[in-house]
Amino acid sequence: MGEEKERLPLEGIRVLELGTLLAGPFTGRLLGDFGAEIIKIEAPDKADPLREWGQEKDGVGLWWPIQSRNKKSITLNLRLEEGQETFKELVKKSDIIIENFRPGTMEKWNLSYEELSEINPGIIMTRTSGYGQTGPYKERAGFGSVGEAMGGIRYVTGFPDRAPSRIGISIGDTLAALFATIGTLTALNERHHSGKGQIVDTAIYESVFSVMESLIPDYLLAGYIRERMGNILPNVAPSNIYFTKDETYIVIGANANGVFKRLCEAMGDPELFENPKFHTHLARGENQTELDEIIEGWTKQHDSKEILDLLAKKGVPSGLIYSAKDIVEDPHYQEREMIIKKEHPQIGEFPMPGVVPKLSRTPGQVKSVGAESIGKHNEEVYCGLLNYDVERFHGLKEKNVI
Repeated sequence: MGEEKERLPLEGIRVLELGTLLAGPFTGRLLGDFGAEIIKIEAPDKADPLREWGQEKDGVGLWWPIQSRNKKSITLNLRLEEGQETFKELVKKSDIIIENFRPGTMEKWNLSYEELSEINPGIIMTRTSGYGQTGPYKERAGFGSVGEAMGGIRYVTGFPDRAPSRIGISIGDTLAALFATIGTLTALNERHHSGKGQIVDTAIYESVFSVMESLIPDYLLAGYIRERMGNILPNVAPSNIYFTKDETYIVIGANANGVFKRLCEAMGDPELFENPKFHTHLARGENQTELDEIIEGWTKQHDSKEILDLLAKKGVPSGLIYSAKDIVEDPHYQEREMIIKKEHPQIGEFPMPGVVPKLSRTPGQVKSVGAESIGKHNEEVYCGLLNYDVERFHGLKEKNVI
């Protein structure tokens, strides 16, 4: 007999995923990657808009299969009393609820945490919203873009002579999902000791604010307000992008003394390190613009591959600014299985990001792409998990409960 297969880390944990689009569903995706059973719930008359997001191939939105991988898809109308009662039956058999509605929505549907925890004292409710479940802004609609603005990241993103810029992905929703996942796993671990669930309250603006480094003490203790600085880190040099002979840009980060010394050697100018204007971290920060001009004068004389090969040998952190094409062709991505391919019923082989992080003994897995049809697993969940008979199952359909 072969070796027994290791259980996935979250195998045996059942998650009911409510909400749409990004922050809540991305939390479900992360938990599902490590073995949790994710039951994605959509309204029977209103599918998750994410099904249509992204570029399209053969009528399929290319975002959905990734965001909803490893999930079962069911429909349930939570606006109807019978739908609410059905949901409570699911709660009895589950561990976690993920929702990202505006605060008060679950309460309006008679599905408050207080009511649900009476049914299942161990239930964990992970709630993601723009501003959190308390505070004067709690009832405001809160999209990721607004959370990014209020959390501080938009103010410092871009160049000083232009308006604040958006980062090229939905970073606010993603950060909220990451913190929601951390909170969910923390609550799950605590439940081993207390036997009780709790609410995980994640706000998008707080998730953004949490990664803003020393933004607040810079202001309150040093009287300094961070501004948009483009591609540099103020007073940290060299750390910038540099144009090359083959007309592309590379990133070089060599602000530490030892690394900067190796960069100078790679440039064929070891004496640059001894120059008083560049010999210390503080001096390099004060003369940042001049130093960047010297480095770019060197990079413009060489192709990017030549520079990167040389800097790699010298131990100087550097790299191309990758496009999707660069990522797909990179052997390191391939070796690390960061682009995996799963079968899609309409498209065929579907490429998507691999699982992060990598566990040595019980790594996560992508077993399936997102369900292509809404309610695909209705019969499996209602007739299997809840043991509804055929008559009751079809009755729910006729009443538009599912």
